[in-house]
Amino acid sequence: MSKVTIKDIRVILTAPAGINLVVVKVETSEPGLYGLGCATFTQRYLAVRSAVEDYLKPFLVGKDVDNIEDIWHSCMVNSYWRNGPVLNNAVAGIDMALWDIKGKRAGMPVYQLLGGKCREGAAVYCHADGRDVYEVEDNVRKYIEQGYRYIRCQMGGYGGRSEKLSSPENAPPGAYYDPDAYARSVPKLFEHLRSKIGFEVELLHDVHERLQPIEAVRLAKQLEPYRLFFLEDVLPPEYINWFEIIRYQSVVPLAMGELFVNPCEWTPLIVNRLIDYIRVHISAIGGITPARKLAAFCEAFGIRTAWHGPGDVSPIGHAANVHLDICCHNFGIQEWSGIDDRLMEVFPGSPIVKNGYVYPNDKPGLGVDIDEKKAAKYPCENRVTMWTLARLPDGTSVRP
Repeated sequence: MSKVTIKDIRVILTAPAGINLVVVKVETSEPGLYGLGCATFTQRYLAVRSAVEDYLKPFLVGKDVDNIEDIWHSCMVNSYWRNGPVLNNAVAGIDMALWDIKGKRAGMPVYQLLGGKCREGAAVYCHADGRDVYEVEDNVRKYIEQGYRYIRCQMGGYGGRSEKLSSPENAPPGAYYDPDAYARSVPKLFEHLRSKIGFEVELLHDVHERLQPIEAVRLAKQLEPYRLFFLEDVLPPEYINWFEIIRYQSVVPLAMGELFVNPCEWTPLIVNRLIDYIRVHISAIGGITPARKLAAFCEAFGIRTAWHGPGDVSPIGHAANVHLDICCHNFGIQEWSGIDDRLMEVFPGSPIVKNGYVYPNDKPGLGVDIDEKKAAKYPCENRVTMWTLARLPDGTSVRP
């Protein structure tokens, strides 16, 4: 093959489902050949755009598109300071786009370049919420009827909701919750679900870092009888040393990593086998290149993957997740938030779910394109994020 170089890099901002998405388009010296990557950091999407267009683009134009490994490392160190969500997402957008280009040049899907299929489809889990145990049960049953066998169960959103909060005068605005009331409600929820639905369906729960460490230990112990598939993000990254205590106190499987951006965060959990599933946000750690290495690292310690797959991932990012799911032997489960008709229209070739499994298409590269004219119909909105302003009843700001 003749040498192909990076000719231009553009950032496309769009929000077809009301969530700000960041897509990086790498154009090449070969006419008509380009790659797409997901660089979505919804809450700071303009900062990511600046990192790509103002810093990475001048650094990368003219470089050989085949040198993905060198480009990844040189992008990371060129700014000297590294391993933050803005830079990682910016680099991830470039990285995914280069893998997309490599697949197109080879005439193969990305999963073939990474070793080929271990499975035809990847099992997914979806999200069932409700105001009380009965509404959660109803929503779980609806998913079961659609063919889903793994369902994350929440009640009243992350941290629950309480009508009895008592806050001081002049307490600041925020997303208030009562961690004690929330912790008491979770075992009751799963006691109800198991008594009504049984144990044939796998159930999950996301703490979303809403508890103090000692309360997280207690909750993990209380949930043992209900045989969860896993308990998710039970603590924030700053408290990873507590996972050793949780592991020795409970046999509930643990998934962790949604907020990770640095290998120093996941390495001790993996090496010491303190978690069962790694669930990083692939663009937040830098893209396909580091994610494939992380999956292989986890495989050596018997830990499975469960990549983060919320609504603030573009269909291109979901496709990257699925390509890794298909080719990694130690795949565990894939979070799935769904891709609605508006997203499908803007992103033709998006992965689809059938009977609880998500499938990539067999087109070269990541298999997903973008209709820029349709994307422009859904502009992003730069607004203050409110759901992350988690507060205790007394108004203290805490991690979401």
